[in-house]
Amino acid sequence: MEVRRKVQQGAAGSAVRRPPPPRASGARVQAGDALPLPLRHTNLIFSALFAGSLAYLMRRWREKIRASTPLHVVGLAEMLAIFGLIASLIYLLSFFGIAFVQSIVSSSDDDEDFLVGSGRPAPAQAPAPAPPAPCSLLGSPAAAPEKMPEEDEDIVASVVAGKIPSYVLETKLGDCRRAAGIRREAVRRITGRQIEGLPLDGFDYDSILGQCCELPVGYVQLPVGIAGPLLLDGQRFYVPMATTEGCLVASTNRGCKAIAESGGAFSVVLRDGMTRAPVARFPTARRAAELKAFLEDPANFETLSMVFNRSSRFARLQGVQCAMAGRNLYMRFTCSTGDAMGMNMVSKGVQNVLDFLQDDFPDMDVISISGNFCSDKKPAAVNWIEGRGKSVVCEAVIKEEVVKKVLKTNVQSLVELNTIKNLAGSAIAGALGGFNAHASNIVTAIFIATGQDPAQNVESSHCITMLEPVNDGKDLHISVTMPSIEVGTVGGGTQLASQAACLDLLGVKGANRESPGSNARLLATVVAGGVLAGELSLLSALAAGQLVKSHMKYNRSSKDMSKVAS
Repeated sequence: MEVRRKVQQGAAGSAVRRPPPPRASGARVQAGDALPLPLRHTNLIFSALFAGSLAYLMRRWREKIRASTPLHVVGLAEMLAIFGLIASLIYLLSFFGIAFVQSIVSSSDDDEDFLVGSGRPAPAQAPAPAPPAPCSLLGSPAAAPEKMPEEDEDIVASVVAGKIPSYVLETKLGDCRRAAGIRREAVRRITGRQIEGLPLDGFDYDSILGQCCELPVGYVQLPVGIAGPLLLDGQRFYVPMATTEGCLVASTNRGCKAIAESGGAFSVVLRDGMTRAPVARFPTARRAAELKAFLEDPANFETLSMVFNRSSRFARLQGVQCAMAGRNLYMRFTCSTGDAMGMNMVSKGVQNVLDFLQDDFPDMDVISISGNFCSDKKPAAVNWIEGRGKSVVCEAVIKEEVVKKVLKTNVQSLVELNTIKNLAGSAIAGALGGFNAHASNIVTAIFIATGQDPAQNVESSHCITMLEPVNDGKDLHISVTMPSIEVGTVGGGTQLASQAACLDLLGVKGANRESPGSNARLLATVVAGGVLAGELSLLSALAAGQLVKSHMKYNRSSKDMSKVAS
């Protein structure tokens, strides 16, 4: 919110800016601050103008009606009265309308304003003063934050006082960087924490508006390492991995080296379809079963597909799988989504179908567009068995000499370890899709680097790792089967500059216009190939007893902590 100040002409005709009157800290900016007269006088003048103009025009029009004079014939006095009526009406509607809206926004208990929340003082109380700056270890006060412009100070005070919701700053100011700075200062004053280590500058806040993150106050820096080259399906990929875990990139890189020296890995995409499963309740289980039969009848698929596909150029319905719990029906729709991860796309298609079904099933009560039979961001057997997103298998044959030279172990030890750890050990733990060493490590690191939804690593990390001796037991066949890799190369965080650069490094940035969906499928195979390399290297480190030694080298300080303690 910018406050205009009155500018007066000096004696020599030059513009002189009169300093504003002192304002108490946290005082609310009033609309009347920009008016040349006191607010009550201005309101009185426009109210009188409105009443007088209206009374004059009503009297004149009544006279014209009695004299049968056309109403559209007006004189100068009537034109002035009409102008005065319109001007006063605009002023009164604007002034009282804005005040009314502001009173609602300021006084409402708005759940969206996460920053003000419980920090909002009671109306009768003045905002609490900012806490004193913390002191350093030597007792000297910490460096004071850079002084903000006076207009921004007023806005910060209003946010702290709860008079301006934090989430409207971008809209009010039209400057996303400025809004983030003001919000950050408001958080500092409310919490008393400096958050100096969280950077503010150096980020394009316009790129996330309405797309990636709300109420920003800065950004988190994550190192990005490169593992590779990963030789996959005859192509070389340099895989970006964003992580704070030591050894992870180095270990994956070693796995890539072993794969490349053995002739490379090969992948196949078994399925490609995103799912959404609404849940609807019926008066009886019999009615729910009738809709289930209708949805699963092949004769109705063409009609359902036509209704569903209206949502997008790329959305194509693949099938509907239903399940019942009493009188509740769960409908799992699966569709292709091009190069997008596709959650929004499939949701719009599902909504079209639900609206269509409502005519023939008016007693259907849609409880939620998502009934958890999808299943998104949760470990679920349906994803492990049926798949979600891209279902990929990636395999390689590692030569005996590479196992010994690069991985520092032998084939028999790796096969035995995988059986006892990844298969039997995970079964003892009751694992669901977790028959692997650390697939989630690689999936999450690539997801963050390439702008995917990190929360979807839950189902995307479903993986079973298989190791077998081949070629008379000399070489090692290793494979990873991942039924639900959920990735996209358009939309969401993929449009941010850093993430788009990582996608470009892999050659999968944006949508593939010649073959829609091929970029996203290629990214899924790269994820599976990275997991293959990571599994191979970690299992080798475990089999050779190198895990602790490697972590002490790459993930721990080299200082002798016993000497530091003494």
